[in-house]
Amino acid sequence: MPSYSIGQAADLLRVSHETVRRWVESGQLLSHRAPDGSRFVDGAVLAALAQERAAGLHPLSTGAAATSVRNSFAGIVTTVRLGDVAAQVEIQSGPHRVVSVVTRESVEELGIEVGVSVTARVKSTEVHIDVP
Repeated sequence: MPSYSIGQAADLLRVSHETVRRWVESGQLLSHRAPDGSRFVDGAVLAALAQERAAGLHPLSTGAAATSVRNSFAGIVTTVRLGDVAAQVEIQSGPHRVVSVVTRESVEELGIEVGVSVTARVKSTEVHIDVP
């Protein structure tokens, strides 16, 4: 199971490194120490926290210039459902939940499992928008 440093956890959750340190020190986020004394958070624990936090988060404006990079969602895998041929992968990217169906072979070759840091890339020609 992958583990993440305090800084990596902060980047995945889109909070400051100090916020993650406070959560660890207060016991709100479980961590373990490496032999050199640095702290790490288990990937599955981080994935669960990302899902919990997403329920109450709102997208933040970054003020960034318009670019196709907005179609990339860096996040953490929260669920993997394997079928015989296909797999459903859920990713929590800040307040966004991204669900993708890919081949089972891809999941196995890439080592995709709960707690792994990934980037989902959305091809704009495949996005559908409905208005009520």
